[in-house]
Amino acid sequence: MKILKTQTLRGPNYWSIRYTNLILVRLDLEAIANTPSNEISGFYDGLVEVLPSLVEHFCSPGCRGGFLSRVQEGTMMGHIVEHVALELQTLAGMPVGFGRTRETSTPGVYQVVFEYVDEQAGRYAARAAVRLCQSIVETGHYSPEELEQDLADLREFAQDAALGPSTENIVQSAENRGIPWMPLSTRALIQLGYGVYQKRIQASLSSNTGILGVELASDKEGTKRMLQDAGIPVPRGTVIYYFDELEQAIEDVGGYPIVIKPLDGNHGRGITINITTWELAEEAYDAAKEASKTKAVIVERYYRGRDHRILVVNGKVVAVAERVPAHVVGDGTSSILELIEATNSDPRRGAGHDNVLTQIELDRAAFQILERQGLTLDTIPAAGQRCYLKATANLSTGGIAIDRTDEIHPENLWIAERTAKTIGLDIAGIDVVTEDISRPLREVDGVIVEVNAAPGLRMHFSPSEGVPRNVGEAIVDMLFPPGTPTRIPIVAITGTNGKTTTSRLISHIYKQTGKVVGFTTTDGIYIGDYLVEPGDTTGPQSAQVILQDPTVEVAVLETARGGILRSGVGFKECDIGVVLNVAADHLGIGDIDTVEELAHLKSVVAETASPNGYAVLNADDPLVSAMTQRVKAQVAYFSMSPDNEILKRHTQQGGLAAVYENGYLSILKGDWTLRIEQAANVPLTMGGKAPFMIANALAACLATFAQGVRIEAIRMALATFQASANQTPGRMNLFNLGSFHALVDYAHNPHSYEALGGFVQNWDGERVGVVGGPGDRRDEDFITLGRLSAAIFDRILVKEDDDTRGRPRGDAARLIVEGIRQIQPNMRYEIILNETEAINTALDQAQENGLVVILPESVRRAIQLIEARRPLDEAIALQSVELSEAPAEAVTGEVVASTIEPPSSPSTTNGSTPDSSELEKYVPGA
Repeated sequence: MKILKTQTLRGPNYWSIRYTNLILVRLDLEAIANTPSNEISGFYDGLVEVLPSLVEHFCSPGCRGGFLSRVQEGTMMGHIVEHVALELQTLAGMPVGFGRTRETSTPGVYQVVFEYVDEQAGRYAARAAVRLCQSIVETGHYSPEELEQDLADLREFAQDAALGPSTENIVQSAENRGIPWMPLSTRALIQLGYGVYQKRIQASLSSNTGILGVELASDKEGTKRMLQDAGIPVPRGTVIYYFDELEQAIEDVGGYPIVIKPLDGNHGRGITINITTWELAEEAYDAAKEASKTKAVIVERYYRGRDHRILVVNGKVVAVAERVPAHVVGDGTSSILELIEATNSDPRRGAGHDNVLTQIELDRAAFQILERQGLTLDTIPAAGQRCYLKATANLSTGGIAIDRTDEIHPENLWIAERTAKTIGLDIAGIDVVTEDISRPLREVDGVIVEVNAAPGLRMHFSPSEGVPRNVGEAIVDMLFPPGTPTRIPIVAITGTNGKTTTSRLISHIYKQTGKVVGFTTTDGIYIGDYLVEPGDTTGPQSAQVILQDPTVEVAVLETARGGILRSGVGFKECDIGVVLNVAADHLGIGDIDTVEELAHLKSVVAETASPNGYAVLNADDPLVSAMTQRVKAQVAYFSMSPDNEILKRHTQQGGLAAVYENGYLSILKGDWTLRIEQAANVPLTMGGKAPFMIANALAACLATFAQGVRIEAIRMALATFQASANQTPGRMNLFNLGSFHALVDYAHNPHSYEALGGFVQNWDGERVGVVGGPGDRRDEDFITLGRLSAAIFDRILVKEDDDTRGRPRGDAARLIVEGIRQIQPNMRYEIILNETEAINTALDQAQENGLVVILPESVRRAIQLIEARRPLDEAIALQSVELSEAPAEAVTGEVVASTIEPPSSPSTTNGSTPDSSELEKYVPGA
């Protein structure tokens, strides 16, 4: 077996909308391509021996042992690799269960898809699963040592990638409220929410956390002075910088017992408590000095009592925990060392801060604590005897936590809340030493010994004893009070043709509302009026740029098939999912071999539309209209015909729709009609003579209207949006060159050729086509392009792309010519493979009143070649083109039956129409 390709899917995808984290492996079974598992000697027994837990896999039989029964009866190895990859991750502590395996059109080659928790672990699991199965096929077994190494490697991947416990608790709380989140690329930052509504966290630091509060909390002495000045009980103490100041400092705080700690330490590092002798004080000073960044040391009076942590969020106490230092409890038979080993074997304990509890480590401090208690590692303590191993109660050093939230005295609540506000922290961990948290601190000589920014949360949401407290929820509620928006509107657009134009028009409509729009297209990422990054940016990474930007108020995301196949879509839900059309294009690429499979792929966008949103579907395209069966959102249809039966049934049932009727772009719902504008007055439609542009405009109007954009804003946008090289480069860009016109369009598949032909065939003069297509299309696709070209043009120049995408030079042109000859054996054509030469030749030979149609690989280069000829004008409204007049039998904006407003929406926009000064600020091309 051989892995040909491995992909990581990180969002809703072709295989699943629900399971967004998937590994996709293209697996060649090679020699065992035609051999089911029951024909491989010893395979079943070898598999069960190495992974007996596979009995828990139900698979298609739907019962325990279902998968193994399939193996016994005979199934293909790709299916087995899928289940092994899932089981390896589960055994490594990453439970997963979703998988799919399908054979491709290439015999013996399978697509194996399975869920992952961590991306690197998932990719490793794929390789390990193939290695394990291959070994059993060849030898009948897989060594336990190799399996244990695989599991150890997987656990390491999982540990390295895991969110810390505090972060995980907050993220889980955000998910429970339906708030989207994503990791950012630096400093362990997590973004909650999208666009302008986003907040960020770093563990329990938040976007609301002030730097002054953090800096003050890090200055232990400064904190104590602030609290002391506010009348809050704090330990008596002083700061020293040199060892020769230690003796006087001990005397100043009232003598032994004392505490020595670093001025700017954390996690209990460098702290020594209950110091009773000069010798211990010397050692403690050295430890504190080493742990202090400033080399400053605090000497404080030691207050007897139990250690408590009070968590204050947004000025309110949300949890209280008593922290008990790391210890073991004797059983009368085991040594302290054996008791430590038994304690550390608790599966909740691990290294660092990523586990519920931390393993107890033996260090200098531990041996000192044991010595003070008269104990050694070999001591066998009596049953029930508690033997302490650490002086401080930090969970990071092996301590445990007991919930005391319900026991704290009201006065202590008030003091803690006042303390957090005095220091200036939105999230504060306040350390209190007191004999009894249920009594006022002053009654029991209790004190606040420390205030912590970025406090750990695990002692509260997962205490060793007592009631778990959902502290992450309190933090999320602080960042996003109930009712506060967390998401910006997301409009996603897909289809075989028209995606970029529709995306740009939707963005332009939203701009009329005054919102900052972020949008992605095949020519770049844009925010507002500015280009962020040029290039084909229709994948999930580009979507993330928009969703992570803190200025964006609306996201409009062109979503192409390639990005969905490679990584899935870049969001879990959208408000509006638009599917324009589905036609044969890119077939045979990415194991999408039929137009039905392509429709399934593009339906992902419609399926991600939320139940409160809309799937905007083309009622004229059977493959698109059928997607209504797969969506969970409301459906809105658009059509070029008011007699479309799907549209009529939908509106009769009260559904929302857009239609081209009587020369108008109109919105329909039930028995009312709202006319937006005559197509003849919409520059994008080329005077109403480009039907496919009318369809694009209908989709854009419907998508924005469904999101609450007012009709005045939509009408203004239609009037000011033009099929120009600035606003829609490569989309029906018509140039007036004086004696003739040139048209640049990025048509590159049969469906787009047909749509373009609907406009070109209306031209009265000679129609010349400069045609070609991407080299990675099928042979029959090029022949079809040739046949269509012969039906559209009077004369043809056949060229090829600079990048032939692996196809021999001249091969694509030969196939196009074959198609031309099938339709017009006597057609005038010329093969000029170089695109620049072909374009210049066509422009040089253009006839009076002719039209040169250029279908380029590089839109920018084609436009530059035209502009070099100093065009007189870029024909926007076709005023100089002799075409029949578009119908104009009704008044623009007429409302038939009744005047209505857009449907209400959680993200309704401000529909004010910009005045002329605002329009002057508009930068074409954004």
